[in-house]
Amino acid sequence: MSTERALGKRRFTGPQGFLLTGSFLITLGSFAVLPYMSVLLHQRLGLGLGTVGVVLAVASLIQFAGGVVAGPVAARIGLRRSMLLALALRTAGFAAFVPGLTSPVLAIGALLLVSAGAALYLPANKACLVDGSPAGDRPRLLSASSSAFNAGMALGPPAAAPLVMGSPGALFTCVAGLFALVGVGHAFLPRDGARPETVTSQEPRTGGPRSGLSPFLVTVVSVYTFMFFQHYLALYAVPRTSAGFYGVVLMGYAALLVVAQPLLAEWIAALSYPAALRWGFGSMAAGMAAIAGGGHAGIAVGGALICLGEIMLFLKNDLEALARSSAPPATVFGRQRLAAGIGAFASGVVGGQLYAAAESAGSARAFWVAACLQCLLLPVLLLSRRTARGEPKPRAETSR
Repeated sequence: MSTERALGKRRFTGPQGFLLTGSFLITLGSFAVLPYMSVLLHQRLGLGLGTVGVVLAVASLIQFAGGVVAGPVAARIGLRRSMLLALALRTAGFAAFVPGLTSPVLAIGALLLVSAGAALYLPANKACLVDGSPAGDRPRLLSASSSAFNAGMALGPPAAAPLVMGSPGALFTCVAGLFALVGVGHAFLPRDGARPETVTSQEPRTGGPRSGLSPFLVTVVSVYTFMFFQHYLALYAVPRTSAGFYGVVLMGYAALLVVAQPLLAEWIAALSYPAALRWGFGSMAAGMAAIAGGGHAGIAVGGALICLGEIMLFLKNDLEALARSSAPPATVFGRQRLAAGIGAFASGVVGGQLYAAAESAGSARAFWVAACLQCLLLPVLLLSRRTARGEPKPRAETSR
């Protein structure tokens, strides 16, 4: 009987299964196009690289910082309607790329529409996924969501490669059609609050003591350090190994993300926040050090260690942000997206200067050493900041 109950607890509801499938399809469609955007804007439409950089920076800013509007929009019109609005924006954006292939103004407008839709969709999607579910199910649901997104990110670029330069109009038409179909499916989701089988199991928020660490600030630092790997591994790895080996590392990284996060979710949830920081940043620091060692083995092992650090930090940050806030989940996830945007922006600015300085000194490995040191020192600063404020005293346990 207990086994049946445990299996029932782990089963996804129909709406949750659809949201996870939709997350995969939406990311598959998005990453069939977005990674090639700089090539399309520069080579097909003739925009200068400086202009392309500004356009992509603005689009990224909208996509991340725009997440803060997801909460107010969801509060006003509901989660389901928020997702429908977001998908309508993205469908219109991808459709507008078809005539935009001959017009830079239309192409840029289409990209901004797609970015605005992404800013609105992801917080509402995650909020809808955990809405009405007990707190104990959140690690499983959020890890499954992350796996679905990462699977789409991994498969999108190779799926689109045959079409992206030869027949981009057909590619954008297919992607717009995919988003339209997924949007139609969202229209059949239950209305907000109309899921009695999960609402009754909602657990009230507890006022128990927690560490003084801010999930928003920790997310900024987590993304800041992680994006050194994301932004600069290609510059370092391809000349020292090959483009083919770099592609294999990225595929292995994506596969590890998809498989490992659901397996580790409950263990990560059970860790204290300071312990998760030590494990997560420690894994990232070890990965950066391995990459600094160079060679095929160092880069491959470093990628795997950084992947484990990403899994631990990103999931734990979202769980802590949800647990600490009395705001609706869509608002919480929107703030987390803003924190990720700040971290990514800071990493791009600082990382570029660090990599340039390391190359000027004749040793790109020094960049990874500097990144490793930041992974070690920044968590210490965060933890010391918490200690300086004073750790909350644990409540005395009462015997029953």
